Amino acid sequence: MASKKSFKDLIHTFQTSEDTKIVYAREISYVLGTVALIVAILYLICGTWPAIVTIESESMVPHMNVGDLVVVVAYDRFGALQSYAEGEQTGYEKFGLPGDVIIYRPNGDKKLHPIIHRALYWTEGGEEHTFYSGTRAVEYIAQNAGYITKGDNNPIEDQVGWENYRGLGSPILPVEKQWIVGKAYAKVPYVGYLPLHLKEVIVILILLMVVQELYVRSKTKKESPNKKSKEKEKK
Repeated sequence: MASKKSFKDLIHTFQTSEDTKIVYAREISYVLGTVALIVAILYLICGTWPAIVTIESESMVPHMNVGDLVVVVAYDRFGALQSYAEGEQTGYEKFGLPGDVIIYRPNGDKKLHPIIHRALYWTEGGEEHTFYSGTRAVEYIAQNAGYITKGDNNPIEDQVGWENYRGLGSPILPVEKQWIVGKAYAKVPYVGYLPLHLKEVIVILILLMVVQELYVRSKTKKESPNKKSKEKEKK
C-alpha cells in the first residue's frame, strides 16, 4: 500500500509542483501526449501511417501544390483504389483527374522518401508499353506486375523518368500493392508548411507553454500578498 501511496504522491507533485524543472517536464509531456493522441486518432481513422504528407515538389501541379497538406488513407479504405484507366470508365475522379493519387515507396525501399503520384493503370510483368514525352516515344517493358504511375505535371511516366528521383540509382518499377503507403483522400492548402518544419513548431509550442506557465505563476505570487493584506485589513 505504501508504494501505491508514494506513486500517487509523485504524480500529484508532478501535476502541481512549481519547481521550474518540473514545470518544463510537465509542459513537454503535455505537448508530446497531445501529439501521440493525434497520431493514434489519425491512424485509427486513416488505417495507415503516415496519415498526412506534405507536397514538397511541383510534380502534381495544378492539382496539388507545394505546401499542401494531404490526408492519406489505406488504399482500400473509403472505396477500392481506382487507376486513371478505371476512373475513365467509372467516372471516378480525384484531385481534378480520373483515378486515385497514391503514395508509394519506390521499389518498396523504406529508406527512400515516398512518392505521391497518380496511378495510371495496372500492368502485368513482361507487357510492352509506349510512353510519350512530347513527340518523343519511349518503349518500355514492365519487369513486374504493378501500377504505372506519373505526376500530373511531369512530362513522362515514373518508370522511365526515374533519373529525376534522388537516391534511387535504378529504374522505378511498376508499383506493387505492398509498396503503396496509401491513397490521397483530401488536401488542405498551405498548412503543409508546418509539417515541413515540425521540429521547430514543437519547440515553439513548448516554449510558449512554458512562458505561459511561468507568467501565471508570477501573477499568482503577486496577487497572493495583496489578498493576505486585504484579509488582515478586514480583521
